[in-house]
Amino acid sequence: MYTLRMIHIACAVLSILGFAIRGILMMRDSPLMRARWIRIVPHVVDTTLLGSAVWIALKYGFTLENSPWLSAKIVGLMIYIGLGFVALRLGKSKRVRIAAWVAALLVFGYIVAVAVDKSPLPFLT
Repeated sequence: MYTLRMIHIACAVLSILGFAIRGILMMRDSPLMRARWIRIVPHVVDTTLLGSAVWIALKYGFTLENSPWLSAKIVGLMIYIGLGFVALRLGKSKRVRIAAWVAALLVFGYIVAVAVDKSPLPFLT
């Protein structure tokens, strides 16, 4: 189980690093943003991250009913994904994309704090 947890943590680190780098590339209008591997690798990492999360939840018997922090992580994840789409694809202006990128990074920090504290309100515990 330790290995699975380490895979999950490593994927979380790779995911946020990749998102941060893609945000910087977006801000610089880098042609690298159109590189095939830049579009594919995040999907592989994020799929592994999600798969390991589901496996851990099943293994430990975490459910939305017995783990309110898990619900908070899932809601946070949906917000993070939405902000990521605005930041890297849907934002009408660079200013909107940068604001969404910063907000997504903050939401990711919240998700990590929830995971560490096992509390939906990690900054109040």
